[in-house]
Amino acid sequence: MSAPTHTPPRPAHGRGADTRLPWWALLLPALAFAALLLLILNPADAHAAGGDPGIDRLVERVQRIVLHDGS
Repeated sequence: MSAPTHTPPRPAHGRGADTRLPWWALLLPALAFAALLLLILNPADAHAAGGDPGIDRLVERVQRIVLHDGS
């Protein structure tokens, strides 16, 4: 005679996904975005490349918009 096995109850369907993200799952992409944004907006790095002057003007304009500098 075999013994009955106990299976854990399954979550009810229809309530949507009830999963929680760990704290680092939201923090790491936000930190990566902020780091890349700072690298792009750093004027020393933008002028060191010396490539297309249009890109330099674009980076300067984005920097002025982000920093709310009226010049």
